[in-house]
Formats: sequence, structure tokens, C-alpha cells
Amino acid sequence: MPLVILDRDGVINQDSDQYIRCSADWQPIPGSMEAIAALSQAGYRIAVATNQSGLSRGYFSLDDLAAIHAKLCQQVESLGGEVAGIFYCPHLPEEGCSCRKPATGLLSAIELELGEPAAGAWFIGDSLKDLQAAQSFGCTPILVKTGSGKITLNTLQSDAPGVDSPLAIAVYADLAAAATALLSS
Repeated sequence: MPLVILDRDGVINQDSDQYIRCSADWQPIPGSMEAIAALSQAGYRIAVATNQSGLSRGYFSLDDLAAIHAKLCQQVESLGGEVAGIFYCPHLPEEGCSCRKPATGLLSAIELELGEPAAGAWFIGDSLKDLQAAQSFGCTPILVKTGSGKITLNTLQSDAPGVDSPLAIAVYADLAAAATALLSS
């Protein structure tokens, strides 16, 4: 079964400089829940790979994070879809862990737990770190313009390090548009 990997904040839900700290803060981007459900119904396994340093910063607890992810999954399930797994890095950027994007530890964890190869999978993100992790692991990156996507696109057009030419990366307005393109290919 083909795999689609999604970043969370800025791709699936609205992002915040103050962090998404509880399920009340978590607000899906219009069309994103429907897009995930449609991909799932079409036979894609959906995995989420997200940096969540707010845990280490003490901004929210594991229970808060679990409640956010339960809300996400419940909304997708109410539309007839399924999220196969949500994988997160709790570390601070300066900790130098192997799981915080742009490192590829989350992608390795996805492969191990889901038993699906992540290399060759679509990876939809809004940040340079998402694109770098995707390309480092052999995924096919897709950039969405939601969240940090417009800033990332400007960076790509300035020859960002560790990312192929912006011409090699598909860019869509949002997750709904990216899903429509994947489903029509």
C-alpha cells in the first residue's frame, strides 16, 4: 500500500508561533481533513511526521499531545479515512537528536512501525526542514503554501542548501490541492 507522509503544523492544521498547546488550539486548515480521508480511501497509508519541541519546552504534556492527535484522527475517521500513525520528535533543536527534522529518524520510525518503505513515498510539508528530510531519505517532497510554505518557497528560489532545484519540487496551495493532484495522477 503506498505511503503518504505529512507534516502536521502548517500542513494539516493552522500553525502558531506560540505552539499548539492543547486540543482547543488545534484547528484544521480548511479541506485538510477531507484531503487525508480521500487519500486514505484511495488506498494510501497516511503517516504524520512532526517536530514537537513544545514538549521539551514544557508548553504542553504528553497527554495534551495525545489529545491533539486523537482529535486529528477522530476528524479524519468521521470522514471515512484513517491515519496509520503519528510520529513526533519531542527534542529541542540544540539537542542534536536523530529524529528532529531535517534529520530522518522519524522516517525510519515510520518504516519500522508501519512496515512500509518511506523511500519513494510522497512527503508533504511546508518547511525547508520537511523538504530536506524528505530528500535525504529518498522521499518525493511536495511543498504546500500554507503555514511556512510561502516563506519556504521564497527560500527555495534563493537556492536553499540541501534541497534540489525548486523546479524539481511540486508546489500546491494547500494539502487539499496536493491530494487532488496525487489522486488524479
